[in-house]
Amino acid sequence: MQHGEVIIERRGTAGIIRLNRPRALNSLTLPMIRALTEALHDFASESEVASVVITGEGERGFCAGGDIRALHESARAGDDLAGTFWREEFRLNHKIAVYPKPYVALMDGITMGGGVGLSSHGRHRIVTERTRLAMPETGIGYVPDVGATWLLPKAPGEAGTWLGLTGLDIGAADAIYAGLADVQIASLRLDAVIDALCDLPRASASTEVDALLQGFSEPLGESRLRQNADMIDHTFSFDSVEEILGALAKEEGEFAAETRRVLFSRSPTSLKLALRLLRAGRRSGSLAECLRRELGACLQMLDNPDFFEGIRAAVIDKDRNPKWSPASVEAVKTETVERFLEPADPPLSL
Repeated sequence: MQHGEVIIERRGTAGIIRLNRPRALNSLTLPMIRALTEALHDFASESEVASVVITGEGERGFCAGGDIRALHESARAGDDLAGTFWREEFRLNHKIAVYPKPYVALMDGITMGGGVGLSSHGRHRIVTERTRLAMPETGIGYVPDVGATWLLPKAPGEAGTWLGLTGLDIGAADAIYAGLADVQIASLRLDAVIDALCDLPRASASTEVDALLQGFSEPLGESRLRQNADMIDHTFSFDSVEEILGALAKEEGEFAAETRRVLFSRSPTSLKLALRLLRAGRRSGSLAECLRRELGACLQMLDNPDFFEGIRAAVIDKDRNPKWSPASVEAVKTETVERFLEPADPPLSL
């Protein structure tokens, strides 16, 4: 069955979902989110389906996130597409996190933003030598969403804070170190993995899927995040962006210097709000609580000039030279950040 941009099939005992916008790096549209939600609902009720596999068509990426150009146009037009998109996407993220059957995400290639939401909430997360994973939102005047403020605080030390604020991409070893993936498998073996999952018994348990995937696993390379854990934990332990930048300025080495340079290129408002959301996520008791908080922030973003400027610079004009307002973290007022934390009305129903 094909819903245009999503291909859905049942092969053997596996339900298979393929994101089918390869030229757009499988970026998500609202119809895709609805097709995915329907497919997961149907597979959950089919006794013949032992597991569900989600993958992306093409060799470049699993999913590069949401279609931010469409969200930009929606916000400019003043319609409700962006709000509807986020509500339905976040419900899908929650559905994946509580899915009753083994859910296997093949995070081959670019896996960013909404792509992380489709994969890292799942029970079985596969990365490959081609995986480039990121939550790059602070670079487009936005904030980590899709439940990232639940996932990132669970990474070792302050690795999740580093990921959420810098927005830099990481590879397979770092993704597993950060708790966003489980096993690395060579990209050339992914078709064999799918074939093996299709042959699992109908009553297959999650432990059987684990054992199957481990049989295809390959040794990890070195994790850059692990190598720099002491520095990251020290400098990103503060609850203000100003203190983090100050601590980085005192560190030696290229990793600290690069991190500081990147932070200065990000939206100051996004940095402050992202840190606030990550710290709130660390204190939260559930994914649902984080998703509801994120939705409130996302809806407020529709009135934030950095959201429009960031997308303009990244995908409209592509000059990669955003002019943030305010231009420095020191100029971002506390009351501005507080406004983004107002609950969504109506709240997200899950």
